[in-house]
Amino acid sequence: MPRLIFSSEAPAPVGPYSQAVECGNLIFISGQIALDKDTSEVIGSTLKEQTRAALKNLKAILTSQGLTSGSLVKTTVFLRDIGAFGDFNQIYQEELGDARPARSVVEVSGLPKNVLVEIEAVACR
Repeated sequence: MPRLIFSSEAPAPVGPYSQAVECGNLIFISGQIALDKDTSEVIGSTLKEQTRAALKNLKAILTSQGLTSGSLVKTTVFLRDIGAFGDFNQIYQEELGDARPARSVVEVSGLPKNVLVEIEAVACR
């Protein structure tokens, strides 16, 4: 039976969905954007700032389940501008360290609250 996951250390969902859902040994983390967990305001105006903030939120959900970035098996990244791929990769590598989950990166025309990046993930216990 799937188990819904909510962490007070990450922003509340902006719609009718869970921060994450655990099913078996997998945790499916909903797309995280650069929102402040207390105010729900967008953090940063650059892709680098927003990537760091989105990954902080994603890692907060992992931590709430006793997991680390090393538990990630797949990330899906939505970028408003694929031309900024290099800037995104720089922060992604800094924040995830040696973790190397499978990954897809897709350019999109828009994201919630007009942010520049959204990152969803699957982790394994």
